[in-house]
Amino acid sequence: MKILFAVLRAAAAVAGIAAIVATTAETLSRTSINPFNFYGYFTIQSNILYLIACLVAATATFRGKQQSPGVMLFRASATTYIVIVGIVYNTLLNGLEGGVALPWANTVLHVIVPIYAAIDWIFFGDRTPVPWNRFWLVFIYPLVWIVVVLIRGATDGWVPYPFLNPSQGYGVVALYCVGIAVAIGVVGSGVWSLNRLHILKPTVDT
Repeated sequence: MKILFAVLRAAAAVAGIAAIVATTAETLSRTSINPFNFYGYFTIQSNILYLIACLVAATATFRGKQQSPGVMLFRASATTYIVIVGIVYNTLLNGLEGGVALPWANTVLHVIVPIYAAIDWIFFGDRTPVPWNRFWLVFIYPLVWIVVVLIRGATDGWVPYPFLNPSQGYGVVALYCVGIAVAIGVVGSGVWSLNRLHILKPTVDT
């Protein structure tokens, strides 16, 4: 069972990496890329973080080692971010102009990987406890990302998503930032709580 978990995580990572690489190549075929813009989207960064988490977890299992507390914290945080990507995209951004141009890559990054992440965390029980006294760590990356986006929006005018555009007024943007923080807290709390749920127990493979 552990090996099955690892194989599925590796497959998810490969699919996500293929989507990011294909999107990069397709964009380069049409225009030049500013990497600070192209990779500045929360979607891309969260997918990269989650795919790294999948690869690290899968590698540990393939090597017969237990995932370390640091890896578990990283996985919990990355799972929180990618699930939020799925929720936000499919409720606020689906159908809007911009984003991932390749339809299949768009589906992988915004739908398939987030759904897989939720299924993995809920059902795959090869997890060690994630301590609640480390819950605050889940807010660090989104906070840094928001600060960078707000600085760029105020200086060079680039924003990754329309709801963070300062042209709406910083009061409106502030409300969205609060909403993001609340979403991180709610989804993260769910991830931390579900960590002790072991539906599919990690039996030893023979």
